Amino acid sequence: MASNAVVLLSGGLDSYTAAAVARRDGFDLHALSINYGQRHVRELEAARAVAQALHATRHLELNIDLTPIGGSSLTSNAIAVPKDQAIDPDVIPSTYVPARSTIFLSLALGWAEVLGAADIYIGVNALDYSGYPDCRPEFIHAFERVARLATKAGVEGRPLTIHTPLIDLSKAQIITLGLSLGLDYGLTHSCYDPLPDGRPCGHCDSCQLRAAGFAEVGASDPLMARAG
Repeated sequence: MASNAVVLLSGGLDSYTAAAVARRDGFDLHALSINYGQRHVRELEAARAVAQALHATRHLELNIDLTPIGGSSLTSNAIAVPKDQAIDPDVIPSTYVPARSTIFLSLALGWAEVLGAADIYIGVNALDYSGYPDCRPEFIHAFERVARLATKAGVEGRPLTIHTPLIDLSKAQIITLGLSLGLDYGLTHSCYDPLPDGRPCGHCDSCQLRAAGFAEVGASDPLMARAG
């Protein structure tokens, strides 16, 4: 009998790939998506499509509105999403959402404990990323320590493992992995500031990283083909 794993599923390319790795690893997928008031709420529609494509046992959507806190161009219309800028990993951009990964992993941890699951999958990446501090291995390892201290399961000697299968991969390597797993990236949504009809802007950091990854692989992005 397969074990349960909680997978954080945003509807983006990375989370889709990480969830597919969990399925490949033999886990029953319990997908968790968060509506946090993000500008690109369109990604939740993609998350539903991805969860269905991966045959998730359950797809749970939680509403945790972070817009009153603000501080990010993804949760405040008063802050513009950067466009057509060189990505500097030493500069944390305005698209960083304060404590987002900490909040999301805490919710995933709570659900995992209820399910009796000892595994969480998250699609963070420390190579092709926009400088977010909560995408680094140091943060993931620290959160695992917190999970051991803060949960009944951890105290009773059943530690949680946070799987980050994409942590050291380039965007091109992530795409190559996903294609080898038969993923349809046309189901995903990556853009931080989509057009009113939902099409990607093509100019934000996320769009640029995605486009560069597909170009390096020498493959066409099915999302762009459908948008065109």
